[in-house]
Amino acid sequence: MFSIGSLSKKTGVKVTTIRYYEDIGLIDPVVRTEGNQRRYGNTELDRLVFIRHARDLGFSIEAIGKLIELSQLPERVCIEANEIAHKQLINTQAKIASLKRLEAELVRITNHCNGDGQISESYVLSSLGDHGKCIADHHTAITE
Repeated sequence: MFSIGSLSKKTGVKVTTIRYYEDIGLIDPVVRTEGNQRRYGNTELDRLVFIRHARDLGFSIEAIGKLIELSQLPERVCIEANEIAHKQLINTQAKIASLKRLEAELVRITNHCNGDGQISESYVLSSLGDHGKCIADHHTAITE
C-alpha cells in the first residue's frame, strides 16, 4: 500500500491532481486508515501511470475517462479506443501545423532586423502592432 505522497513520487503526478482524479472518478475511491489517510495499491498505481502517459500524449480528461471505461470491457472490439486515439492524432497534427505557421512568421519578422536600425523603425514592433503585416494566419497557434 502507498500513501498519497509515495504514489505521487512514483508516478510524477501531484498529490492535488491525484485527489482530483479520485474526485472525478478516474481513480476509484481508496481505503482510508483509521487516521483517515488514503492508501493506494498497485491498481491505483497502474491507473495513474496510464493517466499520466495519456496526459503526456495530450489526451483530454474526457477521452481518458472513456478509454478507462473501455479498458473495463476487454471483450469489446477496439475500434472506439482507436477512434479516440485517431482524434487525438488529428488534433496534434493541427497544433503542429499551427505552430509551424507561427514559427515561420517569427522567423520572417526577426529576419527583417539587422540590428543597426533604431527602435522606432523596428519591424518586430510594427509587425506585432499590425497583424495585417503577417503573411499567414497564425492566430490559433497562440491560443492552443
